[in-house]
Amino acid sequence: MFDAFFFQQVVNGLSQGLVYALMAIGFTLIFGVLNVVNFAHGELYMLGAFAGLLVIQAFAPPLIAVLLLVVAVGLVSGVLLERIAFRPLRRFADEASLKSKAIREATLLSSLAISIVVRELVSNLFGSNMQTIPQQYLLMTPITLGPLTFASGQFVIFGFALAMLLALQWFLFYTRSGLSVRAVASNLTGALHVGIDIQRTIVLTFMLGAALGAVSGFLVGLYTGNIFPAMGFGAGIKAFVAMVMGGLNSIPGAIICALILGLSEAIATEYIPQGWADLISYGLLLLTLLFFPNGIFGGRRERV
Repeated sequence: MFDAFFFQQVVNGLSQGLVYALMAIGFTLIFGVLNVVNFAHGELYMLGAFAGLLVIQAFAPPLIAVLLLVVAVGLVSGVLLERIAFRPLRRFADEASLKSKAIREATLLSSLAISIVVRELVSNLFGSNMQTIPQQYLLMTPITLGPLTFASGQFVIFGFALAMLLALQWFLFYTRSGLSVRAVASNLTGALHVGIDIQRTIVLTFMLGAALGAVSGFLVGLYTGNIFPAMGFGAGIKAFVAMVMGGLNSIPGAIICALILGLSEAIATEYIPQGWADLISYGLLLLTLLFFPNGIFGGRRERV
């Protein structure tokens, strides 16, 4: 028999998984280039949602214009994050400094501090309560297909996320800047010696990751109808889990694991209460760490 509810949950899971994937790619790009985790990535997700709301409230432009402005905010936020939290701790370009664990740990704490500061600033400016997106911008139009009913936001998130993932793959494999990003991620010291502009490549990586995170937050805000300062924490943790499961520096692995997490959480609600669904993700992470210490799709570069 055709289970309409189960099929709807699969669609919900794919949409949510793609949101996790967009954020996980940001984590993976930065880790691949700098070998550090950016714990401020969830706040980029939140800033994208709040930037979109402010533009809507101030000017009420067409949705595509709001989306472009959110992308611009993400790009600028990525540059500022790299300049404030990462560059001051990366003063030297010699091989020992580039591989220093002390610098990596300091950078991790620096990004965590930026995350807390940004979240508290937004909470003080807008309050910690939920902010409502104006009705005319919401992606909640019901779409009925036989016995199934979906919201337009599910298809928008699915289509837009898929388009962005394909565009990113094209950029990384078929453009000069994308090849530079891959070279730095593969061997930072080697890329430095062959003349690649490391600083420019790092800034570009932050811009790409931040733009993906900001757009994800804005689209989710349009779909749920509400945003709040701590909204990036939960999504950021799930994206981090997807990155770890995928092997830390594997973009395809992060995408596949993000989809697995989204599907697992959505389907689990058919069998267990929704409040327990998060345990599925963390359970999968524990299994990965036990049986795949390098991540499911990770190489031998570093143990998770």
